[in-house]
Amino acid sequence: MKVTEHIANATKTLFSFEILPPVKGTSIQSIYNGIDPLMEFKPPFINVTYHREEYVFKERENGLLEKISIRKRPGTVGICSAIMHKYNVDAVPHIICGGFSREETENALMDLNFLGIDNVLVLRGDSIKTETQFRPHPDGHAYASDLLKQICDLNNGNYLDEDIANPVPTNFCAGVAGYPEKHSEAPNLEIDLKYLKMKVDMGAQYIITQMFFDNQKYFNFVKACREHGINVPIIPGIKPLTVKNQLRMLPNLFHIDIPNDLVQAIDSAPTPQAVRQVGIEWATQQCKELVQFGVPCLHFYTMSKSEATAAIAKEIF
Repeated sequence: MKVTEHIANATKTLFSFEILPPVKGTSIQSIYNGIDPLMEFKPPFINVTYHREEYVFKERENGLLEKISIRKRPGTVGICSAIMHKYNVDAVPHIICGGFSREETENALMDLNFLGIDNVLVLRGDSIKTETQFRPHPDGHAYASDLLKQICDLNNGNYLDEDIANPVPTNFCAGVAGYPEKHSEAPNLEIDLKYLKMKVDMGAQYIITQMFFDNQKYFNFVKACREHGINVPIIPGIKPLTVKNQLRMLPNLFHIDIPNDLVQAIDSAPTPQAVRQVGIEWATQQCKELVQFGVPCLHFYTMSKSEATAAIAKEIF
């Protein structure tokens, strides 16, 4: 079932979450261990992130450096299939631009289609550590909108190979990302909303937001979206803080603000357990207010660690 169908059929706010594929060489049981404690809250869908290749340089015997491509977290397609089989819930794989040609993207989408996976979240993806700025694959997509167009083309039966006789259209429900505090590369929120509206007009059917810690920013974002004619469901992304270094790490990685009250409460917490409790309580209050506002779903960024999310969900669902 599509994400939009789950939302349309719901009689209350839904619960969903996002996981990371395990690092290469790790058993899928590590994924199940993170999912099992959250299944009592009946998630209709689970997101699985996709990770592009990175590069390492190894010195050869002749002294030259060899550039070697690696992927530390493979397996998104397989994990989605395993999740659907084991838990009987829909999986939402992330589809990204970075590191993939258009043909590789089409092949991945065909695999998903064959598996009966009809939801995707369309993202540009981040630059890798060896890049000062994002660089697309030479035959890939530079922007999420370009990737979205390829998916919409497939939904219309338009494959890259023009010689296909009687091509069967795919039926993907495509979501995109929204940024209540604007995308870090957008000059301002108005321009960011312009491009978000363009993606919705192209065929994006729902939005999942970047994490935020001040609900007013989400409320303002939803209001601005509606004023710009963006009327698809806007799912808020929630991330409970659990350790002190997230106060510095998360703003640096995701270009978000953390309210001063939350910063002070975490900074003054005397133990790691106290820090975790502050983060859980803050996110719980966020979720209660968001449910009262009438959000379609609460989407948690668990990073494959379920404890804090489970504690919050027990208070909400």
